[in-house]
Amino acid sequence: MIRDVAPGTPDGCAECLATGGEWVHLRLCMTCGHVGCCDDSINRHARAHFRHDSHPIVRSFEPGERWLYCFADDEMVGEA
Repeated sequence: MIRDVAPGTPDGCAECLATGGEWVHLRLCMTCGHVGCCDDSINRHARAHFRHDSHPIVRSFEPGERWLYCFADDEMVGEA
């Protein structure tokens, strides 16, 4: 489900912030607002969130980027 969501942790990846980890880019879950790190990051928390919670659609949480990606279909699905 895609809807307007507020980022749960607007300052970065929720899990990396909690553990002192680092990220390359951030992704925003369009179902619940979870902020996780991208697949180029060592921990890949956005994908882990998809696997655990079955929330497939994320938006880039990088400034100036609005693209959407579906983990389930492994493809870009438009812009938010």
